[in-house]
Amino acid sequence: MAANEIETGGKCPVMHGANTAMGTSSMDWWPNALNLDILHQHDSKTNPLKGFDYREEVRKLDFDALKKDLHALMTDSQDWWPADWGHYGGLFIRMSWHAAGTYRIADGRGGGGTGNQRFAPINSWPDNVSLDKARRLLWPIKKKYGNRISWADLIVLAGTIAYENMGLKTYGFAFGREDIWHPEKDTYWGAEKEWLAPQDERMGDIENAASMENPLAAVQMGLIYVNPEGVNGKPDPMKTAAMVRETFARMAMNDEETVALTAGGHTVGKTHGNGNAQALGPDPEAADVAEQGLGWSNPDQKGLANRVVTSGLEGAWTTHPTKWDMGFFDLLFGYEWELKKSPAGAWQWEPINIREEDKPVDASDPSIRHNPMMTDADMAMKVDPAYNAICRRFMADPAYFDEVFARAWFKLTHRDMGPKTRYIGPDAPTEDLIWQDPVPPGNSNYNIAGLKARIAGSGLTIAEMVSTAWDSARTFRGSDMRGGANGARIRLAPQKDWEGNEPARLRKVLSVLEPLAAEFGASVADTLVLAGNVGIESAARAAGFDVEVPFAPGRGDATDEMTDADSFAPLEPVADGYRNWLKKDYVVSPEELMLDRTQLMGLTACEMTVLVGGMRVLDTNFGGTRHGVFTDRAGALTTDFFVNLTDMASTWKKAGDHYEIRDRKTDALKWTATRMDLVFGSNSILRAYAEVYAQDDNREKFVNDFIGAWVKVMNADRFDLA
Repeated sequence: MAANEIETGGKCPVMHGANTAMGTSSMDWWPNALNLDILHQHDSKTNPLKGFDYREEVRKLDFDALKKDLHALMTDSQDWWPADWGHYGGLFIRMSWHAAGTYRIADGRGGGGTGNQRFAPINSWPDNVSLDKARRLLWPIKKKYGNRISWADLIVLAGTIAYENMGLKTYGFAFGREDIWHPEKDTYWGAEKEWLAPQDERMGDIENAASMENPLAAVQMGLIYVNPEGVNGKPDPMKTAAMVRETFARMAMNDEETVALTAGGHTVGKTHGNGNAQALGPDPEAADVAEQGLGWSNPDQKGLANRVVTSGLEGAWTTHPTKWDMGFFDLLFGYEWELKKSPAGAWQWEPINIREEDKPVDASDPSIRHNPMMTDADMAMKVDPAYNAICRRFMADPAYFDEVFARAWFKLTHRDMGPKTRYIGPDAPTEDLIWQDPVPPGNSNYNIAGLKARIAGSGLTIAEMVSTAWDSARTFRGSDMRGGANGARIRLAPQKDWEGNEPARLRKVLSVLEPLAAEFGASVADTLVLAGNVGIESAARAAGFDVEVPFAPGRGDATDEMTDADSFAPLEPVADGYRNWLKKDYVVSPEELMLDRTQLMGLTACEMTVLVGGMRVLDTNFGGTRHGVFTDRAGALTTDFFVNLTDMASTWKKAGDHYEIRDRKTDALKWTATRMDLVFGSNSILRAYAEVYAQDDNREKFVNDFIGAWVKVMNADRFDLA
């Protein structure tokens, strides 16, 4: 190689794209391999604040000073990004809304609880144009208060303070959202390969809003809810109404809450489309380093608020866009509306023959007035009969509208925080709300040893005790802190009738444990978990280890009145790899469903491995099937699952809907298995874990690791222990 080859453009000493380009990861080479990345999310190696307890630190925050600074920021217009009418309220509300509005009830993922709006893909969604500016405006406040305020809390709080600053009496605010430090790759936002791909790509029938692919809750890739111009960009308020109803239902909102949020969200602020949308610069993830994390540069803005282009629609919804009032209803119902194009070419609705005094003034020049505008979703509030009736109810009682909106805004921005016990700060409301899944305090002062002895002598089998405790706890979702063993909702509708809970077996176990709970003054929730522990301790003794499973009493029992039965439907398991059960065949493989359940429960790949291996030898399979029970000592907490899975004296063959493990020499059938069993031998990472537990010197480690993972699941919803 010539001495000057590098300098003259010859071979580069760095492998081009080795760290960032596609085509270099294992999944690119082997796309059908099981991707365990979903279980590696939020790895501590990416966290710059290792060992830091945000929920403890935020309690030290000067809450009043923070709110005072946010109020001042609302009207502190910056030259580099001027505020509409000198007020940032509309921008901050949109930022908070679009953070919280990614939540969907199907899997509890999304929402504002992690600060994920800072990262791709959400930071670069078409629906989030200019929200990078909102977050950057907050940076001086984040810098000032440092670790005592998370980005997640600050992003949501800014919108709430904006409403207060413009005159709304808010319902309250709770701190306690912890930041993540990299994108949430575990969240599925859709399979489309382009932004704003036609709705048809995620809907089975464009005429049927309910046909939208689950768990998605937005109609197009890159949107929060619906297309503001109409279904697939074609205005039709009645069709849009159906889409609005479906998307809001998928984030746990009823019709009244939907109308309140739509009207209240559009009472303030404006849309931006006074220019050429094609002239915008690339989104934040695609922008040059000189943009320093900002995107969508507005080259024609010229330092004026009225020259900004974001959605492409242009105009305010109300006459006084920086004031909380009834202006949305006054204009929507006070005028007839016609379709027009914005300066950026987007479809929007504008009033016919509007009075000059009802027009909002220009965002930069108060001497000029413009037509207000409405989106197709706004017009849906007028043309849909149910929405129309709710609007008129609000118009007749403005105080009621204020209250419904304030509560709906609180629900929108707190839905993924979990129960009220996780709320921090002086403005956290004390009222119990049914969507918080309230659980009354439980008794912790009872004879635990005596109750355990009675459970042990009750005649219940190890499999019955362990399976029922597991079924009670496995509903926990770390995505929105719902489900879990606390509350013992497994004994209430709808959970008591879920197929995956084996209702007949569940009734039998409850008939034994409920009287014992009453006798000892313990909750049924505690007793179910304690029974599982009794089963594990008995199984460990059978394997030669005398151990005690840690137990924290104090769970409470929820009632039917405390339970919104309909909202629990999405928590119903359709598969459980831990109990080797699949309700039916799905497009997604059984092992991928197992990973999804594992991630929602907050478990690692290693914890999943040890739990599955232990559950198999404890004979907890759904319906008592023998698949994966690689042991002749069922009921003993042994490493037999791993030993026999990795035994090279065997062969593994597909046999119909399951697999057979046969003796390599004699071809005698030894065991049967499912994909959810064999993946622990076929996947290189999972096999590495399985081999650890198959070793002769790790039998005790296996028992201890199994108990540690078990306790983690049983206590996942014990926020009082944190």
